Amino acid sequence: MIELTLPDMTCGHCVRSVTETVQRIDAGAQLQIDLPQHRVSIASQQPAERFVAALTEEGYPPA
Repeated sequence: MIELTLPDMTCGHCVRSVTETVQRIDAGAQLQIDLPQHRVSIASQQPAERFVAALTEEGYPPA
């Protein structure tokens, strides 16, 4: 399980963007998003660095 805090994820549009970004890396990834805490949990076999790089490029750099 990959646990990330995304301080810039603040609304439903952000959740959609984060979800789409994660699914581009791994279409089968399971996500749990806690918007009030700005946290995302990703169940995937892909390395965390791929998600970090893609989310940073999308404008949601993990803290």
